[in-house]
Amino acid sequence: MGRTQAVEISFQLQAGVHATPTTRAATSQTPGRLPRATQVLALAIQFEDMLARGEAKDYADLARLGGLCRERVSQIMRLIYLAPDIQVELLYLPPTPTGRFPISETGLRRIAGVLSWPQQREQYLALRTSVGLVLS
Repeated sequence: MGRTQAVEISFQLQAGVHATPTTRAATSQTPGRLPRATQVLALAIQFEDMLARGEAKDYADLARLGGLCRERVSQIMRLIYLAPDIQVELLYLPPTPTGRFPISETGLRRIAGVLSWPQQREQYLALRTSVGLVLS
């Protein structure tokens, strides 16, 4: 957990079109799509960066830029509150042929609502175990 790795995530935002993140390493090595959990978390990180740089002033601006409603932007941004190690694990999930991941975004948002990172880790591990997900 002491090491950090850089991930390059790129987005193309257009009004009325949902942004889809891609990572260079993932797209060149394995066929398939990134799990939805990875895509949405990457979008949350991009939105947070846009707010920090002043490219958007609030969630309403983000919603307009991304062609989303404000409520959906709020849901997406909730994933920012996940413990950093959970975020890293989600960002490094391998592409899958269907893009389906056994852990739903809704489940992740529920975990993100827990204030304690140790408790988040416990809940995330329990969720992973319940769906039989083993990551190397």
